[in-house]
Amino acid sequence: MAPWRWRRPGHLAREADRATFRTLHTASLTTGALRTGLTTDSAERSVRHLRSLLAAPAVALTDTERLLAWDGAAEVHHQDAGPLAVRGVADGATTVRDHDGFSCGDVYCPIRKAVVSPLVVEDRVVGTLQVYAGGAPAGLVRATAEVASWVSGQLELAELADSRARLMEAEVRALRAQISPHFIYNALNAIASFVRTDPDRARDLLLDFADFTRYSFRQHGEYTTLEEELRSIERYLVLEQARFGDRLGVTLRIAPEVLPVTVPVLSLQPLVENAVRHGLADKPDGGTITILAEDHDREAVISIEDDGVGEDPERVRRALAGDASMDSIGLGNVDERLRSAYGDDYGLVVETAPGAGTRVIVRVPKFAVGVRP
Repeated sequence: MAPWRWRRPGHLAREADRATFRTLHTASLTTGALRTGLTTDSAERSVRHLRSLLAAPAVALTDTERLLAWDGAAEVHHQDAGPLAVRGVADGATTVRDHDGFSCGDVYCPIRKAVVSPLVVEDRVVGTLQVYAGGAPAGLVRATAEVASWVSGQLELAELADSRARLMEAEVRALRAQISPHFIYNALNAIASFVRTDPDRARDLLLDFADFTRYSFRQHGEYTTLEEELRSIERYLVLEQARFGDRLGVTLRIAPEVLPVTVPVLSLQPLVENAVRHGLADKPDGGTITILAEDHDREAVISIEDDGVGEDPERVRRALAGDASMDSIGLGNVDERLRSAYGDDYGLVVETAPGAGTRVIVRVPKFAVGVRP
């Protein structure tokens, strides 16, 4: 008798499993393109994969009135994609058009039917998915509608991402607007006071001021590195020390391992400005700001602490809860942007009490999908 052998089943051994994998893989190939929105470029990059999903002779993607991309046979029907899109938008549902309605004049044309399904984003029809075939069995019509629904979902995610990006830009602009005109005035006055007594220092301070304002008001990029954010903070503190003199002490301890970590632009600088303006400026003897950036396995942990006058914890709680009337200290804006970038586990932690100073703790992951300078 032949010896009994056991063989470990191969991965995706059944044809049904392999077919499912192929379908999911093909769908994934379109995701990157569609997440940029419905454009000529994204349509051209995804239409071939959509035709593969539907196993159709030809597939077209359109906006509401014109062809964006075509893949497959019977290119003579390019001219019909726009008019069919207009009718499809008006219908608002998956429809089947006979060859008589988009005839090319060729009685032997292999394309006899067109299935047109609208692409809908937030109740707005933004385009159509069109499938051209020799017939339109119920299975193809259902498949076209399902694929159109999936494409619509990807386009909706793209629009949400675009809305989020616009919101983040607005929040950064709001932070820039909060940069105190008094700080700019006082910094320039401090620089002017050294022009005669110490011109070399005045020149260095002026360069620091130029670099600080260039970083704070730059118009490109949602993210930066922790190193760049800390460099801008150092320039800010140098300018404030020129104004406050010995009343402002600064301690920085930065682990070099966390310098390349990506953070939202202006996520730490407002916290330091807040420590100076609200924590130490009104304290007669001044105080010290301590900034620590530590390497904690998969995270970087940054703390900004002052030994100033402190803050009412209830005011801080309301600011972090989104009460704009309580957010003169600028915490809510930064907290919201951190949560938007990394998730709700990564909001600000604030420890404070009147007369006890303030410490703000920021945790950021060393790597997060979609977050890069």
